[in-house]
Amino acid sequence: MTNTIWYTARKTFDAEYGVEFSWDKYIQWSKLTHLTELVSLDGILNELAFKPNFDSKEDWKYFVTDERMITQFFNSMDYVLEKTKDIAYFNLLAIIKEPYESKTDLSGNFDFIGYDLIERGGNVSALTNCGGFDESFLPSDLNELGLIHEWAKAKKIQKDLKINNPAEPHADCYLYEVWRHKTIGRKTKTSI
Repeated sequence: MTNTIWYTARKTFDAEYGVEFSWDKYIQWSKLTHLTELVSLDGILNELAFKPNFDSKEDWKYFVTDERMITQFFNSMDYVLEKTKDIAYFNLLAIIKEPYESKTDLSGNFDFIGYDLIERGGNVSALTNCGGFDESFLPSDLNELGLIHEWAKAKKIQKDLKINNPAEPHADCYLYEVWRHKTIGRKTKTSI
């Protein structure tokens, strides 16, 4: 049995490039002082790098729907590459929803960067966009990109979040294995 691989392209968020609020304010709020960059599937902090055309029947062939909702994931890397061909810097990600303990081997073109926990039916990361769940994990449990590096730890946090926060919708999460492309979208920022 194999994992299904989906793709996405996300805007970067670090001290040089960010969303509508500053990196310094985010670090202060999140208490994730060790981050060098945030690479998340969170749709607010790491927005989709391009605007999908929801009016195009052709584009609909590539959208991934999950629980009857449109996600920010796509079933074709070629589609994502076509949509990002004029974007200089972004994170091209390959992801696997609810992965097995043994990672999918994408090491030819991608680097494994960690696991993210995204709320069911939404696109908010419980790890990096909820202000913390100290009874389930600490900032030090996340790597320098805001992800969990070990599958067993990620599964434990996923379980603990739901147990410790039964009324919190952001705590009921899917686990995603996240790989970042080694070269595509990785142009040096100073050359842009």
